[in-house]
Amino acid sequence: MLLLNLALRFLLEICLLIALGYWGMQTGKGWFLKICLGIGVPMIFAFIWALFGSPKATMPLNGTFHFMLEFVMFSLAVIALYAAGRKQLASIFAILIIINQILLTFFNQRA
Repeated sequence: MLLLNLALRFLLEICLLIALGYWGMQTGKGWFLKICLGIGVPMIFAFIWALFGSPKATMPLNGTFHFMLEFVMFSLAVIALYAAGRKQLASIFAILIIINQILLTFFNQRA
C-alpha cells in the first residue's frame, strides 16, 4: 500500500504537467501561442518543482512551505483543467489529490 501511494503521487505529478499542457494548448490563440503555453507552462512548473519541491530539490522547502507549494501547484492544475472545459476530469483529479494527501499524512510519507 505504501508503494502504491507513492506511485499514485508520481502519477499525479505527471498529470499535473499534462493538465497544464492541455490548458495551454486549449487556451492559446494561434499555433505559436498554443505551443508556447502548452510546453512553456509545464516546463516552468517542472523547474519550480525541481528547484523547491522534489525529494532531490536544489533548495528544498520543508513543512508548511512545501505543503503550500504543493497546494498551489496542484490547485492551479485543477483550475487549468476546469478552465479548459474538462470539469469532470478536474473533479476527479482534485479528489485523487485529496486522497493522496490524506494517505501521505496517514503513512507518514511526507518528505
